Amino acid sequence: MRRRNDYRVVLCASALLLAGCSMPAPHVPVLENPRGGRTFYLSPDGSDKDDGRTPQTAWRTLRRADAVRLKPGDRLLLKGGARFPGTLSIGPGDAGNARKPVVIDSYGDGRAVITAVGTRGIEVYNTSGIVIRNLVLAGDATSYRSQDGIGFVSDLPGQRKLPYVRVTGVDVSGFRNGIRLHGGRAGSGFRDVVIDDCAVHGNKDAGLVSDGPAFDTQAPVYAHEQMTVSKVMAFKNDGDPKAGDHNTGSGIVLGSVRHAVVEGSDAHDNGALSDPNAMEGPEGIWTYDSTRVVFQRNVAYSNHTGSQADGGGFGLDNNVSYSLMQYNLSYGNDGAGFLAYSAVPNKAHKDNAIRYNISEDNARKLQDYGGIVALGTRVSNLAIYQNTVLARANGTARAPALRLQPNLGAVSVRNNVFVTDGSPVVSVQGTFDTTEVEMQGNDYHSPKGLSLQWGQSLYSDLAAWRGETGQEMQGSRATGTGADPCLAEVPLPANGPDLRGSGPMRGALASQCAQALAGAAVDLRTVSVDPGPVDYVGAPLSGSPGLGAVQVATRT
Repeated sequence: MRRRNDYRVVLCASALLLAGCSMPAPHVPVLENPRGGRTFYLSPDGSDKDDGRTPQTAWRTLRRADAVRLKPGDRLLLKGGARFPGTLSIGPGDAGNARKPVVIDSYGDGRAVITAVGTRGIEVYNTSGIVIRNLVLAGDATSYRSQDGIGFVSDLPGQRKLPYVRVTGVDVSGFRNGIRLHGGRAGSGFRDVVIDDCAVHGNKDAGLVSDGPAFDTQAPVYAHEQMTVSKVMAFKNDGDPKAGDHNTGSGIVLGSVRHAVVEGSDAHDNGALSDPNAMEGPEGIWTYDSTRVVFQRNVAYSNHTGSQADGGGFGLDNNVSYSLMQYNLSYGNDGAGFLAYSAVPNKAHKDNAIRYNISEDNARKLQDYGGIVALGTRVSNLAIYQNTVLARANGTARAPALRLQPNLGAVSVRNNVFVTDGSPVVSVQGTFDTTEVEMQGNDYHSPKGLSLQWGQSLYSDLAAWRGETGQEMQGSRATGTGADPCLAEVPLPANGPDLRGSGPMRGALASQCAQALAGAAVDLRTVSVDPGPVDYVGAPLSGSPGLGAVQVATRT
């Protein structure tokens, strides 16, 4: 290519006086990567016979780029707006590091599109120090059935964690999983992972998923560590109508993770085609076999299930410990708004908290769930506090604001607002003494009169329930109330956290009758519970808060 350009310049120079030919602008080579690596270019107008080192000498195919061993600091840039059929494979011989990562990116205008034909879009195998950004990956029907859009895979021996993974500004659709991190049998995986500002949609099993080895209660091993998921939009990942043996159709699923945050993300309209015979179903955002995971400032809405299981907004599932769901909004889901669940007979589901969340009109399909639900085998040391739950009937589906089922231990429920439009405000299967479940400082309201289902008994009087169960007492002081909190949706502050995501404009449910609730709450500090720094809308807290997720009536 350079030889042809030089020849053209000579011809033009010779003909200047005769034909008025204008000299082309001199070619200025693109500077090398300032980090010290090489830069390679791909363009549909390029040639695989060229060197790929400038836009003018770009390669044409992903196959040619795949033949290069990438080194720390190298960049592979695909022409923005162009489509590139095929796949990229980054293997053990290709590696960067945190200071000099290997970067896969677009150049020019727009994002380049990788169209996978029966393959992954990008696979990173047993290596790391990788940045993938500003790309669109689209799979075909075969990729939808069996391949991952972007797959990070480790099957290294032992518990080795491959450091530094960044995925930003990508759009992934048409695969079995949009983005997947898969760990080895012994617990190898990835560390220092950031997935930011991405869209994962129209995939079959899940939008974003991580997984690892089977959980060992006696010696837990987690494949992935220090993971941050932010501003990820996971939607219309419909599920597999022929997969009855496992869950499909979730938005964001973190499995086998230690220390992770999911924040500022949306999961909506997932799971609609999941198998109607499946014993377990999808959720909007959930985690399992993990520890020290935080879900905060996310929105999950209009998530579905094809079966009679799950279909909720947020979940802490099997073998989750020391984890937290806070400042999230869940509404209009088929199943629970917020779920703490364990199906395995061990003591690994422990020391979790659900606080400062809003659940509105969940369990739209499955009334055996509710706004907040704790159920399963040996869920222990679970703190549920400062949430606001509004549960209104959807035809014949009439779910409670709070549902508790047997095998709970040391579960506390404090300072929440629970409201329904007629069904039991609280539904408890079996009975619990206060060492198993302790309820203090909550508001239980229905415009049709108080209704508390406690085992085989149905209470319409708060005082009678206190007297017979010992609930809603702090020492000799009676706590809680049945007063109308006058819930109303109020605008979020312009400079506050974005808790609405891409869904419809939703205000925060706040009590407009705070005076009626005064004196019902418990001081969380007196029961060794951390009140937290701010409420749902980001208002700083001083002292112990009153009832509900929002501590102010209006925000401007």
